Amino acid sequence: MKVLYGVQGTGNGHITRARAMSEEFARLGVEVDYVFSGRANTDYFDMQCFGDYRTFQGLSFVAKNGKISLLGTYRNAHITRLIKDIYTIDVSSYDLVLTDFEPVTAWAARRQGKPCIGLGHQYAFQYNIPKYNADSLGALIMSWFAPVSKGVGVHWHHFGQPILPPIIQHTSTSEIAIEDQVLVYLPFENSEDVLEMLESVPSYQFRMHCRDIEPGRYGNVEVFPFSRDGFQKNLRECQSVLCNAGFELNSEALHMGRRILVKPLHGQVEQLSNVVALEYLGFAKATNELSPKVIHQWLNETKVVRVSFPNVAKGIAEWIAEGATAPVEELSASMWQAVNPANGIPFNKQKDMPQTV
Repeated sequence: MKVLYGVQGTGNGHITRARAMSEEFARLGVEVDYVFSGRANTDYFDMQCFGDYRTFQGLSFVAKNGKISLLGTYRNAHITRLIKDIYTIDVSSYDLVLTDFEPVTAWAARRQGKPCIGLGHQYAFQYNIPKYNADSLGALIMSWFAPVSKGVGVHWHHFGQPILPPIIQHTSTSEIAIEDQVLVYLPFENSEDVLEMLESVPSYQFRMHCRDIEPGRYGNVEVFPFSRDGFQKNLRECQSVLCNAGFELNSEALHMGRRILVKPLHGQVEQLSNVVALEYLGFAKATNELSPKVIHQWLNETKVVRVSFPNVAKGIAEWIAEGATAPVEELSASMWQAVNPANGIPFNKQKDMPQTV
């Protein structure tokens, strides 16, 4: 089988899922060509597992100080270039197109009549799940951003729908971490402001990953550059995680049993919906504004939650290698049977599901 796999490059969550999938595809001998879009070529790192991958500009949002910048996003969107790239890709030699919210491959497959499976968190929103419903334009954009013939969504709960558990790499261990150590990853916030807030919580040690502050120690805060291995090391060693409300890091943190505080990217409907789900399930605390008081209260009053997820990438890769003909409902049911909830989290919890914040 030969697969074209498109991956959204904005943030690192989509790429992290693709890493897990690449291991399983390689194990099964599935031939995969990878396409990435959504960030500058120089901003990709630790990409060896994807071989001779291709990149396109694609589409992405622009954020400033924790908010989506509509003007910046508009200025950054080169629609003519996007259309040209869609017409550039020839998908005729592939048995299947797979996309993780990557628009160039998704629209190329639609234009050429090739089956395209959407694999990722965004495809869970086609179902009746906890959502932020106050942004109808954002929801419409998400539904048409990377259209597919079949969507396979992943989420922290099935919510009674044919959704799969999160795709994570099962290389990180979940040993007991250091109690006063906190991993900080807030790439859409003002890093200087975040650093100042963290210095105002001196009873904890913070390990902050960012690209716009020189690496080094600043009081009780140690700043690290972007690095997959370095990030995973800090995630293993820190008991708490302070991050935006993206999907993949929060999935890894839940799997490893970490205390979580999320601050959503304002104007991004997916992250706002994730806040609804995380609070509904009791998996994390959320805040719209960060402050030393909020961080201190979270660290001293919030319990750790752990949910052990199975090797979902293995199940999906085998499903695709066999032709992706079995009903997604069967795959979903088998995956959730292997989920090991901790702290009494009920995975049949569906009643009184919230729909907005």
